[in-house]
Amino acid sequence: MRKIIFFLIPCIFVSISGCAPLIVGGAVGVLGGYAISKDTIQGETDKSYDSLWDSALMVGRIRGQIKYEDPTKGYIELEAESSRVYIRLIRLTAATTRLRVSARKYHLPNLGLAQDIFVKIMEQAR
Repeated sequence: MRKIIFFLIPCIFVSISGCAPLIVGGAVGVLGGYAISKDTIQGETDKSYDSLWDSALMVGRIRGQIKYEDPTKGYIELEAESSRVYIRLIRLTAATTRLRVSARKYHLPNLGLAQDIFVKIMEQAR
């Protein structure tokens, strides 16, 4: 019986780790933060769009080199740690903004970098 349990526990963890949402903690003001794909972290917040935009630009400049930015579309593209990072801000309501951060390194997902940038942006925003 013990052998079966020790065999099933790792199998269960491996099977749920592929699609299970990743909860991002530590970011004050985040209503929810979760992985929506293998390379993207997304969350909604009540922080202002302008504050998030300024924070995203600051974090982007600190972490890498910004290649493209468009404040009207809420889009930033940058290179950081040999990865392409895409930051997207979407106004959902007058008081709620969605922040989406994607990162890919050599065409492969880099969820760790996306999560780190997401948390830094949320911490820096007022």
